Amino acid sequence: MKKFLLRSIVTFLALFAFMANVDISFAENSSDPAPILVPTTPNGKKVLFDNSHGQTAGQADWVINGAFSDFANALVAEDYYVKEHRSANPLTLQDLQGYDVFVIPEAQIPFKQSEQEAIATFAKQGGGVFFIADHYNADRNLNRWDSNEVMNGWRRGAFNNPTKGMSQSEIAAMTGVESSDWLSDEFGVRFRFNAVDNTEANMIVPAAESFGITTGINAISIHAGSTLAITKPSLAKGIVYLPNGLTSAANKWNSAVDQGVYFGGGINEGPFVAIGKKELGKSAFIGDSSPVEDNTPKYLNEENGGAKRTYSGFTEKDNGKLLVKVVKWLAQKETYTDFTTSAITLDQASPILPLETTELSTETQAEPWRAPATNYKWYDPSTFKQGSYGASTNTPPIPSDQYSVNTPSTLPLEGIPFPVEIVLNQLTPYSQVTNAQIQVYLSGGQSISQVQASDGTWPTSYGYGNVGTLTADSNGQIRKTIMMRLNPTITAQEATIRLRLGSGNNVVTQSVALSALTDPYVVLAPKSLPKNGYSFPIQVVLNGLTPHSQVTNGQIQVYIEGGQSISQVQSPDGTWPTNYGYSDVGTLTANENGRAMKTIYLRLNPSVTNTSANLRLRLGSGNNVLTNTVELH
Repeated sequence: MKKFLLRSIVTFLALFAFMANVDISFAENSSDPAPILVPTTPNGKKVLFDNSHGQTAGQADWVINGAFSDFANALVAEDYYVKEHRSANPLTLQDLQGYDVFVIPEAQIPFKQSEQEAIATFAKQGGGVFFIADHYNADRNLNRWDSNEVMNGWRRGAFNNPTKGMSQSEIAAMTGVESSDWLSDEFGVRFRFNAVDNTEANMIVPAAESFGITTGINAISIHAGSTLAITKPSLAKGIVYLPNGLTSAANKWNSAVDQGVYFGGGINEGPFVAIGKKELGKSAFIGDSSPVEDNTPKYLNEENGGAKRTYSGFTEKDNGKLLVKVVKWLAQKETYTDFTTSAITLDQASPILPLETTELSTETQAEPWRAPATNYKWYDPSTFKQGSYGASTNTPPIPSDQYSVNTPSTLPLEGIPFPVEIVLNQLTPYSQVTNAQIQVYLSGGQSISQVQASDGTWPTSYGYGNVGTLTADSNGQIRKTIMMRLNPTITAQEATIRLRLGSGNNVVTQSVALSALTDPYVVLAPKSLPKNGYSFPIQVVLNGLTPHSQVTNGQIQVYIEGGQSISQVQSPDGTWPTNYGYSDVGTLTANENGRAMKTIYLRLNPSVTNTSANLRLRLGSGNNVLTNTVELH
């Protein structure tokens, strides 16, 4: 189980076997709202996963809706709110505020000094930081920095020149990056440059020495990973170690650039998993992404456009169990400021080889370990292949006058379904669009909407919803009305609705008002109704009824000036009446709160040329309870 293929092999053989399972229309970039996972019964704790430092470079796919989804979903199952941090700008303290834990999955792009300061300050103020690294030379984007160096704050053999060997364009992209022994200075550890394989971490400290984290933990898998050196025992402590008796001949990663095993395993090799106390906050560290990943990558390879292959590491051994327990500990606020005042026994500082120190470290071979593909630049997303995260070429642009989204004037809160019409023009007659997705999101990117499936069911999470296959008519036009609903816990008064045709190709972005429905009679319909004979759903809502009572005399129609009725309502058996006029809504049953709702389908007389009409709801003949003016198109 190698998650990082041998340097002499391009991932060609794996590409075609997995290509059929990857839909490039779902690739995204930092301009798209970040995915958010909301638990059913939130515990009040929030976890933020970084995706702004190359977490999807090469074969990596360390995102909460990709190959870190098992980890993210396990946290949601424990009632944690989980979000991805995506941005084209440097990380700031403001980005981290409001979160309890910040997870850094195997970063490949170095942190700027300002970003390091933000992370350290976040921890000092009470936040938890989880550093997930890998073995040395896991340089997935070929920028000469691997995750261990990024986390430590300095590059092996180049402490005095972090841009050693780089082009002028690369140097410009490194602005703000400075060499320092940052991780050791601030958090009391360094990730080693070793690369250990063919073993498992089964030396586990007692629960009394790990604040209970290791309760029930017997072994953690390692597949080409590194260990850590404890440099400040008052700030950091190992909790999981590799066994003694390891040798370079038997236990180093096949492509290790040095001896691979530094101290024969055990305590001197350093912990595989460690925890730390940083003033009011906490930290945790693991030297391998393999125990965290799963086999559901989301994106294609940014360098070559090939499918990725990841593995089911989260479910191996006690990996997932430990990772969740670590996050729980990180999220727990405690007032002691270092381990000297805690009940645990302090570690001894780890022995350090000269090659692991800042000025004495050596670059064992020229970097990067192979030349990147022609025209691929790790710092320039415009060179990323279609279907990879960050690519700016996922789908061709479409002129802005081709599409529109037609919603009710106000979107209802409290989870009440509402119709949204999607219109696409200027298409090839009878052509199909299969990559349309839509969502409503709040300022900051939190998605709050769901799209109803064709079978009437609703998804279990909030985010972009697939519109389904859209087929153009003989005039090259597509019209489709779907039903959506918003997260019932939301109380905001405004949001944004966005339609995209393939990830990153946002074709409609418009503001929408949100409001609770308090009127006794409400009909939710698009602001403009189609008059070409297309059927469309509307939502009838009655408030203030006796709980569990029924209304059976509701009727509805659309009529034009002069009183001519132009609407029909579809029967439950799917048939349509032969005449236009008032139609029965059917039985509406109030819930325990006295609200009754029903979705019905209407269509208008295609011979009508008017541009406006009235929509009227009545409860029995002559009892008109609602009349709204509507536009026709």
